Amino acid sequence: MKKTINKNTIQNAEFNDPSLAAIYNTVCPLDGYGEFYLTLAKQLDAQMIIDLGCGTGLLTSELAKQGYTMIGVEPAREMLAIARTTHPEDAITWIEGDALSLKEYNADLVIMTAHVAQFLIKEDYWRQSLRAIYKALRPGGYLAFESRNPAVQPWNTDKKQQKGDGWYKPGFRQKVTDPVAGEIEAWSEITKIDGNRVTSDIHYLFKRTGEELLSRNELIFRTREEITQALEEVGFSVEHVYGDWDFTTATEESPEYIFVAKK
Repeated sequence: MKKTINKNTIQNAEFNDPSLAAIYNTVCPLDGYGEFYLTLAKQLDAQMIIDLGCGTGLLTSELAKQGYTMIGVEPAREMLAIARTTHPEDAITWIEGDALSLKEYNADLVIMTAHVAQFLIKEDYWRQSLRAIYKALRPGGYLAFESRNPAVQPWNTDKKQQKGDGWYKPGFRQKVTDPVAGEIEAWSEITKIDGNRVTSDIHYLFKRTGEELLSRNELIFRTREEITQALEEVGFSVEHVYGDWDFTTATEESPEYIFVAKK
């Protein structure tokens, strides 16, 4: 029997719904971004790293295995429960919360992966989060995160899709097999564009049961200049802006803006 979650009430359901959180690692495995942050941590000679918005802890665990002291921070209880159960490494401290939960850890590096920064829509909260991150770092520590480039309009179906994470591919259905849930199809629909905010519905079809669950996401697409200004206002100095996971320098046509900023 097919069941669809109410579209109007399930915001970011892939993080909060138990059924969707359980398949998150299958639908969203580590890819190029994971190797990027592993390499970056080594380049910066980090020792203590805060993974802010760590989700189910895939990258947090990989960094812990490399010998880094890790703090995984995640506001979604369902996701954090999976992280704690599947990645119980002694070198990881798990915290349920957001950036405002951070203390003065004297950390070497804070990372926000999986485009966490784009979920921080309210400007006051965005800047409060940056200030909290700044305080959590040691002098000379780094913040690294990515945000999709609005100039290439990845939501625009009339434009040729750029290289990147394939955030929106009209008509494309991702097909994966979860070891517990079985076959799953996932696809996205853009439902609203309001200035620099884009809302999309992500559908998850469980082939075994016929159940279809839906998550509504709203993301903000800040320009490179807007992000740089916000970082500098807090006290960061932007050292690099990469355009993709291969460490190439960002251009106006890059799919990503990957910021590395120093306290």
